[in-house]
Amino acid sequence: MLSSADIAAYRRDGFIVLPGILSFDEIEMLRGVTDRFVRDARAVAANDDIYDLEDTHSAAEPRVRRIKTPHLHDPEYARAARHPKIVEVLTDLWGTVRFDTGKLNMKSAGYGAPVEWHQDWAFYPHTNDDLAAVGIMLDDCDSENGPMMVIPGSHKGPVYDHHGPDGRFCGAIDPQACGLDVSAAMPCLGKAGSITVHHARAVHGSATNFSGKERRFLLFQYRAADAWPLLGFAGGIEKFDELLLAGPPTLEPRLAPVPVRLPLPPAEYQGSIYENQRATGRRFFETAADRPRVAVAAE
Repeated sequence: MLSSADIAAYRRDGFIVLPGILSFDEIEMLRGVTDRFVRDARAVAANDDIYDLEDTHSAAEPRVRRIKTPHLHDPEYARAARHPKIVEVLTDLWGTVRFDTGKLNMKSAGYGAPVEWHQDWAFYPHTNDDLAAVGIMLDDCDSENGPMMVIPGSHKGPVYDHHGPDGRFCGAIDPQACGLDVSAAMPCLGKAGSITVHHARAVHGSATNFSGKERRFLLFQYRAADAWPLLGFAGGIEKFDELLLAGPPTLEPRLAPVPVRLPLPPAEYQGSIYENQRATGRRFFETAADRPRVAVAAE
């Protein structure tokens, strides 16, 4: 699946974009399921185990910013998480593959919330860093609708502080305090059906979607079979091994000399990265609420 150039780019930059991985029909099925979830959100008034809602959500105008663990709530999402082409890509990188979890970030046209700069590794450090997230583009991602942006090569650098002013984990980096130059960040652009693969230590974020186009991004997290979570796995070894997608199970975690900073004490606000980042006390990206409203005179 991956060419030698693809693998070299991933090793060098910490991310790649691969076009045409999911077919038109597969994307249409996922879009239809997603539309149904958004319609059903009319009956939901607050964040729950499935929905993370925009602050402006209402029954009259449902606004969903994330569907949590979508693979647990619909078989179409579950199939996408185990898509053979995605498994093949990751097998080319690591040799073995174990699923972790997933989410569907919804950047609705005109107000889709930003995600502040962060490293996934800060949320779930493992015994080695053969971990990556795969993003499936359900819509075309262009420079205007809040695409994910990644700083090339940042996966080889430090693990930055993701703690807030109160000393608790908040899931966001303060670029100024950390001396992090984000000017080199590159947007991950592509047509619907393309995927991104980004390393767990790569610094990334995304701006508010101020465009008139949707940007729905289905993200699944994976790891090599011998990468074990440092904070443990609550389901037990049997459930852990049920997540294997390629390669044999192992009771010998591979220990690598990679930097680790634990996400403790835990974030004040739980439920999603959006909730975690509420406690940052700072914002790098402008939000829809930050933009002044322009009054239009009646004719």
